[in-house]
Amino acid sequence: QAQLVESGGGWVQAGGSLRLSCAASGQTFVRYAMGWFRQAPGKEREFVAAVSTIGVTLYTDSVKGRFTISRDNKGGTLYLQMDSLKPEDTAVYYCAAGVTIATIQELYGYWGQGTQVTVSS
Repeated sequence: QAQLVESGGGWVQAGGSLRLSCAASGQTFVRYAMGWFRQAPGKEREFVAAVSTIGVTLYTDSVKGRFTISRDNKGGTLYLQMDSLKPEDTAVYYCAAGVTIATIQELYGYWGQGTQVTVSS
């Protein structure tokens, strides 16, 4: 069983940057595909980015060119570098672990508690 803990959220002005981290413990991190999802107030949780065990990446269209997902298999940590942030990026961001890279949240079996990102205009 994997335990996931996000950090790095906060408040930033539009155009700024934040780097989210997700520390994994428990089962071997390298075995899991990892993803980032987000949930804005009053909206459904949505896919942001994912990375496979061998480094293949997926992004939702709205963050392509601005966000970069990466993983440190030795350290058991997932990252999301967020640049050129926009107010519409404001949400609680969750990391998740699953057996395969996917955009569908139901395919991820382990979730962190979330970290708040707020982007002001």
